[in-house]
Amino acid sequence: MFATKILEERKSKFNGNLRVLRTFGMGTYIQAEGLTQSGGIVETIWKQTIKQVKKVKPIVGNCLILGFGGGTVAKLLSKYWLGSSIRGIDIDPIIVELGEKYLGVDKKDVAIKIGDAMKELKGSSEKYDLIIVDLYNGDNYPEVFETDSFINLTKHHLTYDGTIIFNRLYYGDKRPRAVKFGNKLKKSFSEVTWFYPEANLMFLCSN
Repeated sequence: MFATKILEERKSKFNGNLRVLRTFGMGTYIQAEGLTQSGGIVETIWKQTIKQVKKVKPIVGNCLILGFGGGTVAKLLSKYWLGSSIRGIDIDPIIVELGEKYLGVDKKDVAIKIGDAMKELKGSSEKYDLIIVDLYNGDNYPEVFETDSFINLTKHHLTYDGTIIFNRLYYGDKRPRAVKFGNKLKKSFSEVTWFYPEANLMFLCSN
């Protein structure tokens, strides 16, 4: 067993206890209340998912990440779609700060806004080729982001051939709620692909 080193601990009103850890083999990652949010296994999960999208969308001009976190997804998008424009929104300035400090998020590659995802979307008319919805507070997915109004709002910001990825945790008692959400998405999108990386369920949605 390799020792895990705690690099920093912070308290967040949105994500609770945040810890930056470093473990041999897993590298540096950020946990919120014991659940890895950025780096580590999360990077593996998102890499598998983004590869699925890359197969059908070889070119992506601009991306939006709702729930930017420590920036793991942004780094992967920059890798798989070189030159794409990336915008990230997160309500928690502390986790964003930790990502910049420890996970190598480069502000030159992504425009980051601290704010509420719903309000930011309502105040914008921009369209995106790819939207990532990863709106967790710790392991809690707020109910407001399951509503028809939010789903339709994200859909409104898609280009005509765009894709939205909704990330849901998929273990224990979280499974029924994730499945219910996936069935709901089928009513709003013409195509919804269910993809299962690790302990997550990703919904890849397009019109």
